[in-house]
Amino acid sequence: MENKGTETPLPKPHTKGRLQPTLILTTLSAAFGSAFQYGYNISVINTPHKVGTSNGWGPVFQVFKSFYNDTHFERYGTFMDENSLLLLWSCTVSMFPLGGLLGSLIVGPMVNKWGRKGTLLINNVFAITPAILMGVSKVARVYELIILSRVLVGICAGISYSALPMYLGEVAPKNLRGTLGTMTEVFVIIGVLLAQIFSLQAILGNTTGWPILLALTGVPALIQLLSLPFFPESPRYILIEKGDEETARRALRRLRGCNYDVEAEMEEMREEERKEQAEGRLSVLNLFTFRPLRWQLISIIVLMAGQQLSGINAINYYADTIYTSVGVDPTQSQYVTVGSGVINLVMTIVSAVAVERLGRRILLLSGYGICGLACVVLTVALLLQSTVPELSYLGIVCVFAYIVGHSIGPSPVPSVVRTEIVLQSSRTAAFTVDGAVHWLTNFIVGLAFPSIQVAIGAYSFLIFAALCLLTAVYIFMIIPETKGKTFVEINCAFAKRNGVELPEEKGGATAESHTPSLPDKQTSF
Repeated sequence: MENKGTETPLPKPHTKGRLQPTLILTTLSAAFGSAFQYGYNISVINTPHKVGTSNGWGPVFQVFKSFYNDTHFERYGTFMDENSLLLLWSCTVSMFPLGGLLGSLIVGPMVNKWGRKGTLLINNVFAITPAILMGVSKVARVYELIILSRVLVGICAGISYSALPMYLGEVAPKNLRGTLGTMTEVFVIIGVLLAQIFSLQAILGNTTGWPILLALTGVPALIQLLSLPFFPESPRYILIEKGDEETARRALRRLRGCNYDVEAEMEEMREEERKEQAEGRLSVLNLFTFRPLRWQLISIIVLMAGQQLSGINAINYYADTIYTSVGVDPTQSQYVTVGSGVINLVMTIVSAVAVERLGRRILLLSGYGICGLACVVLTVALLLQSTVPELSYLGIVCVFAYIVGHSIGPSPVPSVVRTEIVLQSSRTAAFTVDGAVHWLTNFIVGLAFPSIQVAIGAYSFLIFAALCLLTAVYIFMIIPETKGKTFVEINCAFAKRNGVELPEEKGGATAESHTPSLPDKQTSF
């Protein structure tokens, strides 16, 4: 009955994974409890809107700045001068990427010791603890709790921004790896948008609601803590790192469903493991000197640096200022910011759908092209709007166009590509480098952009345009299309550029490797 004919439809069934309920729920639990923290906390501290002080002090400050100043007055009987308050506020903002950098440096040992899922669960401590501290900071009249909490939620974001793409990339079948990989950025944008909505002055962005606004960051962490334990660990981690074949097989069956040939995917993972045995486990220091991964490492650094240096966080950090400078009434800028958040989310979801149809390269190249062009036109609009007032509207269009461009490529796609271009044994070390570059460049943009903007004004956006162009040229010249390929096939695509030969494998026997070998056990550093 079943054996009618010799061509039973079983051609590589592992390439046709489907969105099974367990896979969907695993993705939702992991992404909502992790990536959300990044988006929410990068946006929430900048968007609560301006209120006047009741002390006759004069300047109008954001809600948090007003709290800082009033608390200082209660302690010392004087208000802070503008420079001191600006320094304290800059410290509050910059603590988040600093914490992110710390988190990215410790994520490697964590994912190796406790696994991808285990790391995400432990990481919730760094979300729930600061949520409580920030929630009570107003009652305690201690603004230092907010600054400390910004470091802790930064650590949370730094860990999750590396561990989550690793987890999603490893639990996804290869034909859905792009879509599930972009969920990291989708939930970052959901966090940004919800922070923008909750921060509206009519909701929580006011003098009474802001402690709740800050404490809400603990809710997704609590949901993840209660739900993620019921879903499987990464099968790749279980098989390749732990050597537990039966547990990996059970995890795959849960993630792929009952009508799926698990053994085909198990064999693909074994093939990856065999190729890795010649390389050994790579530490961060080894990674920089390991020739077979030279261009993969450079590509990760370029993708993550390009993502930040292209100007997205300058837009996020200073959105209200940009809208005001192009003619938006300051009282209405909060609604324009929410509108840009909606566009950001919609286009990121479009990218998640398109990434498996159009591929990674075309989304990255078109995204950087749109961003670069938007920065050039925005510069022209800002320079000429004093003489041609109508150009202020063109400036707003440019900001929105930039957000569209970044949302379809530079924001979501690097999370996919950085998982795909390295194998299991080097993935944790590569993600440590990746995270450090991401948060360091994030910190640099947040720190340097205000000074650059003061020094050269509208011309500052030409710097971002040039960096968009350089990143796009690198992607066009170096990074291959990874859509629909196994991790081993992608590794082979880089082999020629790295100047190494990979062993040809037939039926599981490995030829002698031409790549230098390293000891099996290495630390993450």
